[in-house]
Amino acid sequence: MSTTENHTKPNYTPQFILICGCLIGFITFGPRASAGLFQLPMSHEYGWGREIFSFSIAIQNLLWGVGQPFAGALADRFGTIRMLCLGALLYAVGLVVMAYSSSPGVLTVGAGVLIGMGLSGCSFNLVIGAFGKLLPEKWRGLAFGAGTAAGSFGQFVFPPIGSVLIDSIGWHETLLVFSITLLFVLPLSLPLATRALSTADTGQAPKQSVKAALSEAFHHPSYVMLVLGFFTCGFQLAFITAHLPAYLNDIGMPAWVGGWTLAVIGLANAVGSLTAGWLSGRVPKRWILSVIYLGRSVAVLCFILAPATPANALLFGVAMGFLWLSTVPPTSSLVVVMFGTRYLAMLYGFAFFSHQLGGFLGVWLGGVLYERTGSYMVVWWLSIALGIASALINLPIREVAVLRSQPQSA
Repeated sequence: MSTTENHTKPNYTPQFILICGCLIGFITFGPRASAGLFQLPMSHEYGWGREIFSFSIAIQNLLWGVGQPFAGALADRFGTIRMLCLGALLYAVGLVVMAYSSSPGVLTVGAGVLIGMGLSGCSFNLVIGAFGKLLPEKWRGLAFGAGTAAGSFGQFVFPPIGSVLIDSIGWHETLLVFSITLLFVLPLSLPLATRALSTADTGQAPKQSVKAALSEAFHHPSYVMLVLGFFTCGFQLAFITAHLPAYLNDIGMPAWVGGWTLAVIGLANAVGSLTAGWLSGRVPKRWILSVIYLGRSVAVLCFILAPATPANALLFGVAMGFLWLSTVPPTSSLVVVMFGTRYLAMLYGFAFFSHQLGGFLGVWLGGVLYERTGSYMVVWWLSIALGIASALINLPIREVAVLRSQPQSA
């Protein structure tokens, strides 16, 4: 075994690494998944239109996406732990600033800039990159699913707790409570410490540069199609997360329905993500992605055409939740299949940038079009169309490793 491999070999068992990574995903995804709960109380208190809150969350999604490739590249180069700790601190500060946002500009700095940058450094995306480097190959598919499922479970736990806290202690204090929970990421990140210097199990030339890796990826048609398809995932998820509670309120639902629908999405998401992770090692991954995107379009169509009842809203949460982040295990697994694990965090980060660009447009268009038309229906129909398009885009993807004729040096 080489000196480099000795340097990067973890001192923790795979089980312990998996548990700590999953807890980080749980903690970091929960407050973000609860963002929609704060739209109405903040807008009512300050007299804002919904486009104000929507813009700040849209900026959050955009910066999360913009920052992800850079955070991934830094994690690949200098180790995951540094980025996780920095990201968690930025995220916590952003929640505090959001709690005291009395103007749209301050809200954009807190909820948009700081939380967006924080998420790029401490979300489950970097955890997945660490799993790819630290865990044995036979663990990866299931670990990718488990890390995603843990974030989903955070979505199940945090929104109902947030709803109760908002009613009992106020939305300002609830954001402060959420910020404190982010500090637990610091000790949990220790077992995920690694430097991306080992090339074991990657099959890659050890001296491939970042520039060469990016050029290789973006000249690979299957990677480009994967990135384009991921745009829809972000559009649909961010729109629903930010606007579903307000939409349900508009159609006459009590406030608890919004919180519990987001929670049900998170619980079903845990099952869907684990299932997708398990299937990723047994079924062509492009098929999994196509079925997921098409299934989302069907779920949205049934939801907007069905009678407005709490039961139908919760059923939508179950259906959509099963398909929610189940795209992540096959997407990240495809990156590994094509390019190995050396630059996994960075290359998945660029796919995630597309995801978050979609998220930016989903949240922002939701607010803008609501203010213009008094309805979310245009965005719902756009979500259906994008789902069908992504189902088709993923079908031609080739699930084979990229061929390299010779080592690519820095």
